[in-house]
Amino acid sequence: MSVNKIVLAYSGGLDTSVILKWLAEEYECPIIAYSADVGQTEDWEAVREKGMATGAEKVIISDLREEFVRDYIFPAFRANAIYEGSYLLGTSLARPIIAKEQVRIAAQEGANAVSHGATGKGNDQVRFELGYLALNPKLQIIAPWRFWDLNSRKKLVAFAKKHDIPIPTTKKNPYSSDENLLHISFEGGILEDPWNEPEEDMFKLSVSPEKAPDKPTYIEMDFEQGNPVAINGERLGPVELFTELNRLGGENGIGRLDMVENRFVGMKSRGVYETPGGTILRAAHRDLETITLDREVLRIRDSLIPEYAKLIYNGFWFAPEMEMLQKTMDESQKTVNGTVRLKLYKGNCIPVGRKSDNSLYSEAHATFEEDAVYDQADAGGFIRLNSLRLQIQALNRQ
Repeated sequence: MSVNKIVLAYSGGLDTSVILKWLAEEYECPIIAYSADVGQTEDWEAVREKGMATGAEKVIISDLREEFVRDYIFPAFRANAIYEGSYLLGTSLARPIIAKEQVRIAAQEGANAVSHGATGKGNDQVRFELGYLALNPKLQIIAPWRFWDLNSRKKLVAFAKKHDIPIPTTKKNPYSSDENLLHISFEGGILEDPWNEPEEDMFKLSVSPEKAPDKPTYIEMDFEQGNPVAINGERLGPVELFTELNRLGGENGIGRLDMVENRFVGMKSRGVYETPGGTILRAAHRDLETITLDREVLRIRDSLIPEYAKLIYNGFWFAPEMEMLQKTMDESQKTVNGTVRLKLYKGNCIPVGRKSDNSLYSEAHATFEEDAVYDQADAGGFIRLNSLRLQIQALNRQ
């Protein structure tokens, strides 16, 4: 099928600027440059101007921040999603919403192809393309990094100079980074050696724990059905709330992570992440669940978290099994209502109080003082019945 128009996921950086010009030359068709605002720090007018100057027929910048927090971040945090015990899925959660909007724009603009700048080594190519195929399998997908010959920075720079594509004159950032409202990630450069400690001037969202205030910050977070709705009694919209959590976490040195993770394509990759607001949110949410969720509901829900997180990490946000798991996670959240008090101090986020109208905690039953609701003698039979199989094993050994 011939390509009549292409929608390119465009950031305005070196790679996607070169791809924009290369697509126009290679396919001789109009190119729509599409940028998604998911909360990254960016001069959007400069992105628009550069896209038009590089040859785009049109530059579309979509403000997806509200939808990103409401429909992607909050659902994942209702499920306490975490990959390989550490990663809060900042990049992984942004890819499906970017792909969804790209497919929508393709339909709106009458394009029959989409393109992205992800390399053939990473996870993003999978996430973008699984999104495209789940939402509109008729679209052609063009992934230049998998078949063009511009396979080095030197070649990209030479192509850019040949076509008068502006290249930043400032010192090149040695890291590859991805930023959105949930996090910022860093890969490459000195980080490719997992023994090297990240340099302090690399971090953008947080101060180091050593430089955080010597006095703790106390905050209270209100939740309704697993979603955060207020900080210190002030109700905030999703974007405003998450922005404030990022500020509070960043000021107190919270949310830094250095890990080696397993990519879906098979290799290990070292990444450094800053997720200040997300780190606070997850700690508060899990703490509230300790008094609002039944023990067995909590156990079963927690057993599903690794599979749920893996689906997000691997790009299966729009898969039917993901829809099923999300419904299960959300069913568990109906009683997760209440308030958590936290102490933020030098990189630590410590829950110090929690209350809820749906609390299952009974002081009358849990007290160490005299009570009239629990017969301690019942524990003897409970223990003997639970030890019966152990007793039989012991007898057989003897």
